[in-house]
Amino acid sequence: MIPGGGQPNMQQLLQQAQKMQQDLAAAQEELARTEVEGQAGGGLVKATVNGSGELRGLVIDPKAVDPDDTETLADLVVAAVQAANENAQALQQQKLGPLAQGLGGGGIPGLPF
Repeated sequence: MIPGGGQPNMQQLLQQAQKMQQDLAAAQEELARTEVEGQAGGGLVKATVNGSGELRGLVIDPKAVDPDDTETLADLVVAAVQAANENAQALQQQKLGPLAQGLGGGGIPGLPF
C-alpha cells in the first residue's frame, strides 16, 4: 500500500519493473562474460567456467597424469569443475541477488537463488 491510502502510480510501477528487467539482463550478460576458476589437487587441475556455470577451460598439470591411475585424475577434474561452479554460483548471488530482492525477494524461476 502507498502511505496515505493513495492508489499506486501504475506508470511508475511499470517503469520500475522495466528498469529492474533491464538491470537483470545486463547483470546476466556480465555473468556470461565473466570467468571464474576452481582448482583441485593443490592446483594440479584448474577449471574455468563463466558466471553462468558453463565450462570454458580445463588445465591439467602433467604431474597429475598417471596412466596407471586415471581415477584420481578424473576425481581431480570433477573437484575442480565443482569448485569453479561454486565460485560461479557465488558470483551469481553477488550480481543477481540484490536484483532478485528488488523483484520481491522470492526466487525467480530459472535462476539458482
